[in-house]
Formats: sequence, C-alpha cells, structure tokens
Amino acid sequence: MMMNPSHGKSASPSSLIIWSAMISVYIVWGSTYLAIRYAVQTMPPFLMAGVRFLVAGSLLYLIRRICGDPRPSWKEWRSASVIGIFLLVGGNGGVVWAEQWVASGVAALLVGTAPLWMILIDMLHPAGRRPGRWATLGVGMGFIGIVILIDPLQSISPEETIDLTGAGVLVFASLLWSIGSLYSRQAKLPHSPLLGTGMEMLAGGLGLILLGILTGESGRINLISISRSSWLGWLYLVVFGSWIGFTAYTWLLRSAPTPLVSTYAYVNPIVAVLLGYFLAEEILTFRIFIAASMVVGSVALISITQQGFLSSKRRRRKNGE
Repeated sequence: MMMNPSHGKSASPSSLIIWSAMISVYIVWGSTYLAIRYAVQTMPPFLMAGVRFLVAGSLLYLIRRICGDPRPSWKEWRSASVIGIFLLVGGNGGVVWAEQWVASGVAALLVGTAPLWMILIDMLHPAGRRPGRWATLGVGMGFIGIVILIDPLQSISPEETIDLTGAGVLVFASLLWSIGSLYSRQAKLPHSPLLGTGMEMLAGGLGLILLGILTGESGRINLISISRSSWLGWLYLVVFGSWIGFTAYTWLLRSAPTPLVSTYAYVNPIVAVLLGYFLAEEILTFRIFIAASMVVGSVALISITQQGFLSSKRRRRKNGE
C-alpha cells in the first residue's frame, strides 16, 4: 500500500542492504493489493483493516517503548491521529472497500495517482509552489490516464467495465492520502519514525473499527464462514504489509537517497497489475495497458521533476543565492 513520506534519512549502509530493502518494498507493497482482494472476499473490509492496523500498531508501539523511546506527548498523539485518519481510514479504508468490486491491479493504479493530487493541493495552498511545465505535463497525462482507465461513459464492452462507484471511492481515497501526507510534513511527531508509525496505525485502526461498526459490519462477522484464503490474505497484510513493508520503508527514508526511495510510487502499481494478472486472472487489456503506462509515466515524471527542483534549490542555498 501507499506510505507516508514524512521522515528524514541518516547514515549510508551498503548497497546490498539498501537494494534488499528496496526490493522488499517493491514486492511487498505491490502485493498488498492482491492480499486485500483475497481478505475482503469473506471479511468485512473496514473491520478487517481496522484489526490489522491495531494488531500491527500495538506491537510496533510496544516494541519501540520497550527499546527506550519516550512517551509521546499529547500534541504528537494528535498529529499521529490526524495522519492515521487521513491515510488509513480515508486512504486505506477506501481501498479495502472498493476492492470488493474493483480488480486489485486497477485499484493500485488509481491509488498510485496520489502524487498528482499532492501537486494540485500544493499549488492551491497559499504557501505552496506552482509546478513547472514538466510537472504540469505529468499531472495532465496522469488524469487523462485515469479517464481512459475508468471510462466514465462506459463505452467499452461489459467484460472490461470498471465499477464506477468503486473507482470514484479509490480516487477520493487517493486524495485523502495526499492530504494526510502533506499534513505530515509539518506535523509534530515523535523523533522515532517507527514509534510514530505505530501511533498512526493505532489511531487509524480504531477509526476503521468505528467506521465498520457504524456501517453495520459487526453484524456480518461470522468467523466460521471466513475462508482460508481470506485469513492468509489478512495475515500477509499484518506481517508483510504492516511490519516488514513499513519497517523497510521508514529505514530507507533515513538511509537511502530520496530519489531511489521515491521509485516505489511507480513500481508498486506495475507489480500489483502483474500479480493480479498472473495470480488472480484479472483482465489486462490494451486499454488498461495504455492507461497504466500513462499513470505510471506521469508519476515517474512528477517524481523526477520534483527531485530536480529540490536538488537545484539545495545548490542555490549552498551557493548563497
């Protein structure tokens, strides 16, 4: 799944360790979309995700406190709760709900448009900056790819039709994820990235469980009817998606070059589409291929442009301009 790029980086370990962590993030996060699809087949989506994050967040929080991280302040809990609500309740909650009807590969492509929304939100913010022409081109190309992928006029054959409600929820989930990510840049969080991540999981998990109760999911729980594939999907999300994926990513943010770490944003959708096609027999048509190329290409273009902007800005500061 998508993650929160809000922490800095530090030491420089060996290339082998860095690339091992990168490959883990590429494969693990790209595969979580397929795991979600299996999990929600026989599990209520919001409660499934809520328990997932409560279990993962509780263990992560306890481990970091045992390791000596100080008790978070009220302001840090407030910031973590806001981030957890936007990223996990709004972002991940939208994904798990929509994947009841939308293929995992398509879901990954729509969620992968978060950088497009971040550019637009940053542009509209009073203290934000206007994107350059290449970033603007990337945004435009990305949204054209979304239109091609969703096909709102339903002009294609019924076999290729994508559920419009589910697609709309995914786009909105991507927007909420972007808002939470931008908020996290200036939010007061614990010095330890792993402690902060655990707090965000706890807040998001509680929010998802509350949402599940309010939408009547508690009356749909039947442990006997939950399939083996759903249990395995849920367990995979806890162990690999939450613990291994989160840990590798937060470590990379402190230890690896930012441009390298940011490549996950356009590698994950490719991994998700391929896994959905080969393991779950999801449809991969020429239209989806074209739309995927435009969405992934737009995210890559925006990422490269933004990194170039930040590099030139740092050089100007260094030269005293």
